[in-house]
Order: sequence, then structure tokens, then C-alpha cells
Amino acid sequence: MKADRRLIVPLDVPSVDEARATVAALGDAVSFYKVGLELFATDGMTLAHELKRQGKQVFIDWKLHDIGTTVQRAAAVLAEQGCDFLTVHGEPQVMASAVRGRGASSLKILAVTVLTSLSDEDLPEIGYDSTVRALVERRVHQAIAAGCDGVISSPREASLARAIGGRDFLVVTPGVRPDWSAKNDQARAATPLDALKAGASHIVCGRPITAANDPHAAALRVAAEMAQAG
Repeated sequence: MKADRRLIVPLDVPSVDEARATVAALGDAVSFYKVGLELFATDGMTLAHELKRQGKQVFIDWKLHDIGTTVQRAAAVLAEQGCDFLTVHGEPQVMASAVRGRGASSLKILAVTVLTSLSDEDLPEIGYDSTVRALVERRVHQAIAAGCDGVISSPREASLARAIGGRDFLVVTPGVRPDWSAKNDQARAATPLDALKAGASHIVCGRPITAANDPHAAALRVAAEMAQAG
């Protein structure tokens, strides 16, 4: 079985050497990798360049959130590096600045709607008088208005994002956990098959694959489940 290009595996490890070992263990079972904040603090861009040279796709998950000028400049630099996906927080000024920064490049800007670790009960604690679903709906509309290519949304809100964004809108879903794995810290998780059926264009699946005794076999097992969605 070939790698499913809709499957994104996060390299959430503290060192580039550990990330390289994960990539080597997965081999041809995975073609798309997420480089997140742990590697941002070390040498994540070196790894991103290596992955691109290997023919892999690279998702820079740094969730940019700053004043417009800073976000625009950061997005411009990442666009020049040939990265494929970049996350920013779903605030109108931030999203619009990232879109300006990427210019005419192929870098896809994805807005974070609501983190998958949060529930309805958590939102009032951080100042939102809203449900998760209502906030996701608002963020999706704002992302489209800003010119973003898609959003990051839990599988539970993927169908909502797809309905609003349409066929070509990117809906990337973290919090994906096969039935045979633990939920860990994801409050709004779903299986790979259910996420795709709900409207996800891509899924992010980490520990069920990377922490498995045989990561290569685990990745193929997830891909097989995804194939059932067509």
C-alpha cells in the first residue's frame, strides 16, 4: 500500500535526530509531516529542508499569532522555503497578514479555529461566551474572508467547516485516534475514517503511529482505514 497523502504525521519530538529516526522508521508509509513547536525551538527548518529534498510534504505548525507586520514577514520567509502548509491563529488581522505574506507562492495558510484539547466548558475560562461549534463557525467564515486556504478543526466540526468552505476548502483535523489507540489529551477526537467521512481533507495522527511498536505497520493500518472513505 502506498502512503496516503491525506495522512499527516506530527514530528513532536525535542530533537532533529529523533525526528529523523521517526521518518526513517516510517519509510514509504508516510509522505506528509508536521513540524511543530518542539522542533521550532531547535532546528526545525533544517529538518523541513531535508524532508522536502526527500520528496515529502511539510506542514509548519507554528500557529503564528502576533502583530500583522510580524506575521506577514514570517509567512513570507516560510513561503520562500518551499513549505506546504502553515498554521496561524484564527484572528482576522493575523490571517489576512499571513495571506499577504505568502503572496503568490503555493504555501497554504490554515487558520486554527478552536484547539482540539478544548471543550465548551473551557471556553468561558479564556474569555469566550460561546460554544465550540459556534466559535468554529465564526472562525471559518473569517478565514474565508481573509483569503485563507483552509482551517484546523476537530473531526467533530469538520462537517461544519466543509459545508461552509465548499469542496476545495482544506479542513485539517488533529485529534484523530483509531479505535485501537488511546485518546490521550484530545477532548474532541474521532477515528480516521469518521474524520474523512465528516469532511476532513487531511488528518493529523501522531502517537498511535509514532509510539507504536512498529510505526511503519501502524501508519499502513491507519492508511488502510482511510482508504475505506474513498
